[in-house]
Formats: sequence, structure tokens, C-alpha cells
Amino acid sequence: MTRSLPADRPFTHPGVLVGGAQLDALRERVTSGRRPWLKAYRDMRDSRYGSHEYRARPRTDVSCPSGDHAGPGCVEEREDAIAAYTQALLFTVTGERRHAAKATEIMDAWSARLKRHTRADAGLQAGWAGSTWARAAEIVRHTPGADWPADRVRRFEAMLRTAHLPYVTGRAPDRDGGRDLVTTDAALSIAVFLEDRATFDAALRRFRERVPTFFHLRKDGLTQETCRGFAHVGHAVAATAHVAETARHQGVDLYDDDTAARLKAALELHAPYQEGAPAPRWLCGGRVERDMGPDLEVALNQLENRLGTPLPATRRLVAHSRPAGTDDHFVAWETLTHADAP
Repeated sequence: MTRSLPADRPFTHPGVLVGGAQLDALRERVTSGRRPWLKAYRDMRDSRYGSHEYRARPRTDVSCPSGDHAGPGCVEEREDAIAAYTQALLFTVTGERRHAAKATEIMDAWSARLKRHTRADAGLQAGWAGSTWARAAEIVRHTPGADWPADRVRRFEAMLRTAHLPYVTGRAPDRDGGRDLVTTDAALSIAVFLEDRATFDAALRRFRERVPTFFHLRKDGLTQETCRGFAHVGHAVAATAHVAETARHQGVDLYDDDTAARLKAALELHAPYQEGAPAPRWLCGGRVERDMGPDLEVALNQLENRLGTPLPATRRLVAHSRPAGTDDHFVAWETLTHADAP
């Protein structure tokens, strides 16, 4: 493991969030009927994203205003990207080519039409969708038997390069740390799929600058967005873990002692309140929005299982909510892919 990708080292594929050893492990666990992976797989398979009748809803312009009201194409793109990723995972488990065909059908439909993201939340939308698109495409492209035509792969590459990267490579204002982590996740994921070293290195730099400003170690694990709502904390934790996991597949270690300590503090602070413990007045005036999603599996696996850092409160929370499903934004099926992952 190194701090950066050496110039003479090729990219590792598949290597966006899930690597080859993890795909092999989840396949073995599911086919042998082990828990919680079998239940996680069945939930994924039986979801609307796993249906063979799923139909893509591509648009030329995805227009996303800020706030809670999605604009034209916003929900559709995020959900279609998750569907493509779901079908890709189903293909790796079953070997049935119809799942690869469905994944490529969805990705081809979008790459034939999408040109841009617009309005206030263009960057966040491109971040959520771009990271998921890259995950799906990485698995399909690098799994034998998927048979994704080379010209369609190139067209999908062009979509990520022109309709997503420009919106996720600029640093967000300091007040938008969670957004910056989400877009960094997308930038790094796309960089691996495109084998774009410059974008990969820039994303590593952004990550190392952002983590200390978002996760406050001297404030007992508070984050920049704790009082805004735990959903935003969950997204930031997930994006942080995604970046570090993707970098790890490429031989780059982002879990130095400081990053690990900040994540541990944040997870252990928020987990009890997410489960219902009364919030003290010093914490957001005693009012917290307990809406953290299925965002913790990747970070928990790295910190506790690989680094040997106990996270008892986080493990209890994750155990009570397994199997983790999807937030319909950019987190999906992470009990299946990352619970006790190698």
C-alpha cells in the first residue's frame, strides 16, 4: 500500500468500490446460503431494481434544483444507475447473461442521450449518479461473458467524461463538505473506470484536505452536518468510505491514523442517537434528525475487521438494521458487498 498510485502501476479492475476478491467472496457466501449475505442477495434480487422488466428513463438534460423537489431526470438517473449496478451484481452471482444485458441496456440508453446536468444541484446529482454508474460499468466491463460491445463502452466513457466529470472535479465551498465528499467519490470512481491518472490524483488530494474539515476529532466526533440531519452525516460517511475503499483496490492507503480516528469518533458518536438514545442539550440543542441510511457497512468493515478498531455502538446499529438496502441515491446493497469483506 502506498500514498499515491505509482506511475508504473496499472489500474486494478474491477476496482470501483468492489474488487475481484470481494465479488468472489459474496458469490461463495450466497451460493452456500450463508447469512446475512443470502438475505441481502434475495432483497436485492427481489427489489424493483432487480426486475428483468426494469426500463431505463434516459434524458438529454438532467435538471436538478436545490432542495427537496427533484427536477426532470434527477430521480430517474439515480434510480437507473442503481438498477444497472444491481443487475451487474446479479450477473456476478448467477452468471446469467440476461442480467449483464439488462445492465448494459440501461447504461447504453443513458449514454445515447445524456449531455449535461444543470441547475443548482448539478454537482451533487452528477456525484450521486456518476459514482454508481462507474461501479456498474466497472463490473460489467471486467467480468467475462458480459459481452458489452466496445463501441458502447466508448460511448459510456464519453458520457462520464463530458456529462459527469466537469461537475464533480471542482472543490465545493467549505460549508458544503458533505457535497465535496460525494463528488470526490464520483471523481475517483470515474477516474478508475477511465484510467485517468490526473483525475485520480486530484481526487486523492481533495479527500485528504476535506476529511479533517468535515469530521471534527476534537469535538468528540461531531461533523460539519450533524445538526443538519443524520442523513447528511450518513452520506458523508458512505462517500468517505467509498473513496478509501476504491483507493485501496488500487493499492493506495487513505486510512492513516488521523482519518481512521475521525471516522471512528463520528460513527460511535452518532450510532447510539440513531438507535434512539436521548440527545443531550449540548448536541444540537437536544434535537437531532435520526435519519441515517444504510451507509455504514464499508467503514465498519475497514475499521473493525481490517484495522482491528472496536466500534461497539456502530456494530450494534448495523446488526439491528441488516441487511442494508439502498438509499435510492448512491448507496446500495453494502451488507452483500462489504459485510466482513476480504
